[in-house]
Amino acid sequence: MPSPSSSPTTPTALIARLTSSPDLSSSSSHHHHQLLLKSLRELKNQIIGNRTKKLAFLKLGAVPAVVHIVRAMEAETGGDGGEELVGIVVQAAAVIGSFACGVEDGARAVVEAGGFEILYRLLKHWDAKVVDACARSLKMIYMSKLAPKYDFSKQDSLDFLLSLLNSKSESVTGLGASIITQSCQRGLEQEALCEIGVLKKLQKLLGGSVNQRDACLESLATLIKSNPVVTRMFVEADGGSGLSGITQLLNDRYPKGRLLACMCLSAVWNTSPSYLKDVRLKRRLIGVLLELLTEPGQVGDESPFAFARLIAGNEEAQRLAFESGAVEKFCSLLKEGPLPAKRIEGIFLALAELCTKLRLCRSRILSLKEPDLVRDALSHDSSEVRIAVCICLRNVSRSAKSLREGLFLNKMIMIALIRLLDEFSAVQVAALSAISNIVVNFAAHKLIFIQHGGAKQLIDLSGSMDSTVRLNAVRALKNLVFLVDRKSKEAISSELTASFISSLICDAEPLIQEQALGFLRNLVDGSSESVDHVFSEDGVILQVVARQLRRSIITEIYIQGMYAFSNVATGKELHKEAVLHQLISSSDCGQSILLKFLQSNNNQLRTAAVWSVINLTHPSSPGASSRVARLRNAGIYSQIKQMLQDSCLDVKLRARTAVEQSMPFGCGATC
Repeated sequence: MPSPSSSPTTPTALIARLTSSPDLSSSSSHHHHQLLLKSLRELKNQIIGNRTKKLAFLKLGAVPAVVHIVRAMEAETGGDGGEELVGIVVQAAAVIGSFACGVEDGARAVVEAGGFEILYRLLKHWDAKVVDACARSLKMIYMSKLAPKYDFSKQDSLDFLLSLLNSKSESVTGLGASIITQSCQRGLEQEALCEIGVLKKLQKLLGGSVNQRDACLESLATLIKSNPVVTRMFVEADGGSGLSGITQLLNDRYPKGRLLACMCLSAVWNTSPSYLKDVRLKRRLIGVLLELLTEPGQVGDESPFAFARLIAGNEEAQRLAFESGAVEKFCSLLKEGPLPAKRIEGIFLALAELCTKLRLCRSRILSLKEPDLVRDALSHDSSEVRIAVCICLRNVSRSAKSLREGLFLNKMIMIALIRLLDEFSAVQVAALSAISNIVVNFAAHKLIFIQHGGAKQLIDLSGSMDSTVRLNAVRALKNLVFLVDRKSKEAISSELTASFISSLICDAEPLIQEQALGFLRNLVDGSSESVDHVFSEDGVILQVVARQLRRSIITEIYIQGMYAFSNVATGKELHKEAVLHQLISSSDCGQSILLKFLQSNNNQLRTAAVWSVINLTHPSSPGASSRVARLRNAGIYSQIKQMLQDSCLDVKLRARTAVEQSMPFGCGATC
């Protein structure tokens, strides 16, 4: 019978062995090296593929301890060194790479302990085994977003990268390709690499082993992405053999090869569509990505993300994907059974992209009537999944016609979205963006949302310290009060104070100022009771709006502010008089707000300004005659009559209404 294996050393004992100081005598030093080698091998075996073990050893300071060992051995292996010391460095390098692989805390610990720099130095080591081990570990580190960015601006850095790609070691060439994939993000960097021959080198390396080919395919996709110059160089090189070679890889026996080929072709299509005209090839590309969805592991998890990148902003690709049954394929996978969180996230992001351009896609998703899938995903353990679902809901709900098909009438989905407002900021922002679209047009959605405390949540989040949360919360409030029924508007108004609304209008962020004014515009649209709210606290809101219109330089703020004034001007005599006072009072430059905006080059702003005059002088209001006279004396009607020939039809029609409305009060052709 085989003897039972010994149980693994505890993490604490293993770290103690790694950090023990050696005796300086020759025999003890040899014994210590043997102990280090054994301990490093055991540590490597314990943590490979075991996230829990990695985290446990990280807490005990394993990474700094191992980096210290490499640093101590580096000088000793600088000369002849001996196989024993080389073996220690090789094992230590493997441990460092393993800690960084798949665990962001591990990658952070490696970078902070100086492991990245020392592994880089050892790429120039005399022993090939050390170089190979360090290259493999650095490649693992480069899989993390925490890896330091490579500096492509220095010639010696470019030369060193090219030397990596020219290496006879596949681990080293793979590292060079990984550096490009992780760090090359700008057009100038892409072109600088091509100028030194990197593009040609990568194309040659495609003929190597499967691992080398895959690393090069990923780098090629990075080089081509969004750069027409590099794309042309790639497509036209060697009579187009590069593009045809990658096209053939759509039929590769290995799923990862097919995925990476799709990524390269997607980059070509989205960067320079003229190089990918064959519709059959486009359909094949979409079909391969859909087939890869059922692959196990990383390929299946990455395929929906690659699909989403392919169709992002590409209406033709979205149409072809729709015709290929992509919506049904994605929804079928979600229904069939448990999927990895990453794959669920990717599927919802792909569905979101499908809905950005085509209403047909939005309608198809809604017609499948799968509210339970959406509700369950909104409660998923993964925050990334919850965010992806919110993005999908936001895009699906862009079309009012699609919303009528009923999915969002499901009360449980609305409640699930409201619950997400209690989470951290990234989830809150995603949920708010979905809520903004869902509540804008339909009374049923608004009522459910308000009844379950959603309005109160939005008001609370409008005071968030996070400006992005604040912006999205105010936008959602603006859409919630748009054409809301009187009772609901009163319920929302009861939660607000004039000073709070004023603080939003005066927010430090111009985008929030604009949304706050849009919210006010919708809040005061309708009954005079709504307008009354503006006059609480000594009319501070009206004063703040006028001050913003005088101080701001942003046209969108002018437009929303003028429409807010225009809606207030539909109210009682008190309301009209207050608005008129603000609009015709001279500003610092001597010109009134109203005259300034009537003379604007912006069609919407001129329209809003004329609307305010129409509402101030409605014939049914008792004080209309007096206000017409004051507007005439302020030079307003002279300006409006010039606008009877305005290039914008909407402005022209409103100007005509304003002039006709003033005639009974003695403001005729000579006014």
